[in-house]
Amino acid sequence: MKKFSNLLLCSLIAAVFLFSGIAFAKEKKLIVGGKNFTEQYLLAEMGTILLRDKGFDVTLKTGVGSVIARKSLENKQFDLYFEYTGTAYTVYYKQKDMEIMTVPDKVYNWVKKADEQKGLVWLDPIKFNNTYTLMMKKTQSDSLGIATISDLARYVDKHPNELIFALDSEFWERPDGFKKVMKVYNFTLPSQQVKKMSVGLTYQALKDGLVNSAMGFATDGRIAAFGFVNLVDDKYFFPVYNPVPVVRQVVLDEYPEIRDILKPMAGNLTTETMQQLNAAVDVEHKQVHDVAMDWLKSVKLIK
Repeated sequence: MKKFSNLLLCSLIAAVFLFSGIAFAKEKKLIVGGKNFTEQYLLAEMGTILLRDKGFDVTLKTGVGSVIARKSLENKQFDLYFEYTGTAYTVYYKQKDMEIMTVPDKVYNWVKKADEQKGLVWLDPIKFNNTYTLMMKKTQSDSLGIATISDLARYVDKHPNELIFALDSEFWERPDGFKKVMKVYNFTLPSQQVKKMSVGLTYQALKDGLVNSAMGFATDGRIAAFGFVNLVDDKYFFPVYNPVPVVRQVVLDEYPEIRDILKPMAGNLTTETMQQLNAAVDVEHKQVHDVAMDWLKSVKLIK
């Protein structure tokens, strides 16, 4: 009987270790990254919620600039994050073919193919276009007769010390940013007329009348809420910026289900929806997690 008890005890211990080993083997850990503005916080949060709902142990790391986010993916500090097609094309690959970067399918296919060489996979693109925009208050835009960036350029040429612009440092320097805007639209803004600040503050500065024009993002909910207008990019300067989950190939090989888990975001997020979600955070001051969760529930992606 004692020998039988010992055998039974050993069998139970072995079973515990075996079960623990199986559980450990099935543990699915991911690091989801994100940049440092509202839309990126929301996209990363949505992706994280969907992945956790399917059993992934997700660590969320957001709040970094574009270049750091990209390097973090390449250096295996992120497993995936949401990148914009236009950013990859113009900033990381330093391309400038207008016939590619202004057409959604062309720029997506270009960066997707280029990143295959780096072991990075672009999944299904989300269809809204969060391109950069230059904003003004509608009242001032109307009074000065400025509806397009060409109008703005002509006005600045005649009144170089009148308008003050709010920009963030990245937009000032990047190849698809303000320096290139001035070159393409043929105007020069004196440096003292530029106020550099974080992108989240540019909207408030314009709203409070501290500046006359500001950079922003086309899907930002504050544009309508604060009575702004986007100046028409009449020379089609700004590239297409469709957000896409980009994942390391080795991670996708291990967890191919990631593609299907995140795919519904591509089919449900429109420009109007993203504006509303961004406004819920930036204007109504709701928590990012709550806004993301409420939307996922509203479209029945989460119960």
